[in-house]
Amino acid sequence: MTRKSLAEPRTHPAAPPDVHPTALVDRTAHLSAGVVVGPYSIIEADVVVGEGTRIESHVRLGRLTRLGRDNVISHGAVLGTEPQDVTYRGEPTHLEVGDRNLIREYATIHRGTVRSGRTVVGSDNFIMAYAHIAHDCRVGSHVILVNSVNMAGHCMLEDWVVVGGLVPIHQFVRIGCHSMIGGGFRVPQDVCPYALLAGYPLKTVGLNIVGLKRRGFTVDRLSPLKTAFKLLFQSGLNTTHALERITGDVKPTDEVTHLLEFIKASERGIVK
Repeated sequence: MTRKSLAEPRTHPAAPPDVHPTALVDRTAHLSAGVVVGPYSIIEADVVVGEGTRIESHVRLGRLTRLGRDNVISHGAVLGTEPQDVTYRGEPTHLEVGDRNLIREYATIHRGTVRSGRTVVGSDNFIMAYAHIAHDCRVGSHVILVNSVNMAGHCMLEDWVVVGGLVPIHQFVRIGCHSMIGGGFRVPQDVCPYALLAGYPLKTVGLNIVGLKRRGFTVDRLSPLKTAFKLLFQSGLNTTHALERITGDVKPTDEVTHLLEFIKASERGIVK
């Protein structure tokens, strides 16, 4: 399953770049075949834009930004500008964006700091209006960030994550694959893969069963995850003892193994 239809190219891939006369494009920027640049957009030095990408009006692409192919960057979005970090001293860091992303109006994505050197966004993502991806973040593929999600620096989102509107995510937080977070809730700690979360304070409600079924997870894959989630979130066991029970009693499928490894690697602790 992909979201390619959200960001289909609107020009023939063999066509030369089509740049509106009011746009400002630095002479060192590289626009690939089929790129369209709308009115009053600004593309700074050493930017690379892949084939078929459409850049709408009043977009700004900061220096050293790399965009893949067939992206749509909507009106007023700002990508690859300097990070909001008081330690940043102008070092040449990057923003790297994959293919077929739909980035809506006024979304902002900052490039990295010297700590990692880059901010990375994968492919087939839907980043809605006013969402913010801060410096040094890592966003996987097939991710949905609903309006006004605010990611602090150094966050990591695995593939197929859905984050509801108006959600602030604390710096260094990791959000596991196939998880879904309801709108309006603060995320202060790591979120387990495959989880469904909501509430004040944020809690793990259970397994994201609807999302997993939509993505083709079979009963054989879901059943061990259900058992693991009961041990983690409903048994009354602390996390250490729950992990021991899962390791000893639950079938070690790829999903269960990833769940265990994710939790063991957590430095902030997981949202229970």
